[in-house]
Amino acid sequence: MTTDFTATKALFDLPAGVIYLDGNSLGPLPRAVAPRVEAAIRTEWGAMLITAWNKAGWMDLPERLGNRIGRLIGAEPGTVTLGDTLSIKVFQALDAALQLRPERRVILSDSGNFPTDLYMAQGLTGLLGRGYQLRTVAPEDVEAAIDETVAVTMLTEVDYRTGRKHDMAALTAKAHAAGALAFWDLAHSAGAVPVDLAGAGADFAAGCTYKYLNSGPGGPAFIYVAPRHADQVQPVLSGWLGHDAPFAFEPGYRPAPGTARMRVGTPPVLQLAALDAALDVWDGVSMAEIRACSIALTSRFIAAVEANCPDLTLVTPRDPQARGSQVSFAHAQGYAIMQALIARGVIGDFRAPDILRFGVTPLYIGETEIDRAADILTEVMATRAWDRPEFHARAKVT
Repeated sequence: MTTDFTATKALFDLPAGVIYLDGNSLGPLPRAVAPRVEAAIRTEWGAMLITAWNKAGWMDLPERLGNRIGRLIGAEPGTVTLGDTLSIKVFQALDAALQLRPERRVILSDSGNFPTDLYMAQGLTGLLGRGYQLRTVAPEDVEAAIDETVAVTMLTEVDYRTGRKHDMAALTAKAHAAGALAFWDLAHSAGAVPVDLAGAGADFAAGCTYKYLNSGPGGPAFIYVAPRHADQVQPVLSGWLGHDAPFAFEPGYRPAPGTARMRVGTPPVLQLAALDAALDVWDGVSMAEIRACSIALTSRFIAAVEANCPDLTLVTPRDPQARGSQVSFAHAQGYAIMQALIARGVIGDFRAPDILRFGVTPLYIGETEIDRAADILTEVMATRAWDRPEFHARAKVT
């Protein structure tokens, strides 16, 4: 093994006494982020003022960091750029795919997809009219539903609730065989499981950076466009930084070459500075070893919880190859149970209607944390410690 997980854990600023199993929702703070952001504020913004766009290379951050993320998701150099939110990038990718299949009218997704993806598809099809529609089927029925009416498949590789993992290569191949394009949401994949966009032949992909990539709350999203499409799409959100010459201030839009045309607004420099520092954690880290460790830890957690908590129902696939880097259990009182766990220093999260969700990130979680989390969950369930009024009171964010 070439990845030293003891060393990577030391790179994070984790609160004492906390077992953090929610990096699949918001990654913890890497120690290098605060100094890097402070430098961006004081040394760059403070001392250089507006000249930092050139002197500090601010304008190049979306592509430079896109290449750093590209290494983790199997993307060709120059095919990933950053900025805006994942919802915006989903909208852009879907519209671009529909442009490339003008004779077709169907976006195919599954009922387990993250709601924002479905919402953006609904909004886009409503905007376009002319018979465009979003078609959703059960996750296990996606392959059979891909036919000659489908313009693009819109799938999240790892299901946010259950952790179920789609077979990217197989479903992309099926889409292409039917004449459709394949768009993949990597929100729960990038930094969690090995991804090979180029090898799988994906057409478009997008993802957020604040989960497994640890860029901080509201961190910018990324978008991938396969090289064969990059110079063909006409961005529906034709922002000035996707222009071929932004500072020519031409009245008409000319798209930049390649994936850079998918840039929209001004780069969020401070958030990109945080991401830049967070990506340093990945230097020298093997995604294959991340995956092997993740499988071992998730399997260990499943075995311990099932042995001691019979009232919890596993909803994550038991086959490790069919799941991402999370474990989910169902219980009618899932929200209260999770609040009781958080009060005891085990931080996971809850997803409606009844899912307790635990993200497993080998960069800072090992067997010791997994075993202790399982023990605390066992105690909460055995004593019904969750059945207190304060644990039933719903907060705005679950």
